[in-house]
Amino acid sequence: MATTLRRRNQTIKGSHGGMMLVLTEDVQHLGKQGDVVEVKPGYGRNYLLPNGLATLPTPHNLKLLELYKQRVSQAREAKVADLKVLAEQIQRVPHVTIEANANEEGHLYGSVGAPEISKALKGKNLKVEAEMIRLEGVIKECALYEIPLSLGYEISSTIKVMVVPIKK
Repeated sequence: MATTLRRRNQTIKGSHGGMMLVLTEDVQHLGKQGDVVEVKPGYGRNYLLPNGLATLPTPHNLKLLELYKQRVSQAREAKVADLKVLAEQIQRVPHVTIEANANEEGHLYGSVGAPEISKALKGKNLKVEAEMIRLEGVIKECALYEIPLSLGYEISSTIKVMVVPIKK
């Protein structure tokens, strides 16, 4: 960056004549939070700056961004620790039983999907959202299934789900 600031609010020009900005959020196809990027002036002025996705690279803003990144990393570490505890709790559960309407051969009239599995896990005080459940399709028969879970931050687990017919 062969640039100097002459006035207080003057934008820094990059080597290609674009506007230099520091990203305050991850922007798809542009960069991660904290990256100094060069963008066309209209994109920076009309989209990134008004939406709070970027800021001018002043020493004060860079310092604030570093403090924010530290807070975000601490929160991320706490979330990862919570998810690891959740994964251990899930491993201790032998299986979850879900009752569904079925005929005599064990074929379900409806199906069992991620929302039903999530509800059954929440009934056992395991906070597993439907988005965390990795089903390849829906369950259509009564049986014991091993379902993979992706809890987030590359933490995964499996849970055994027993689908049984409703007793009449």
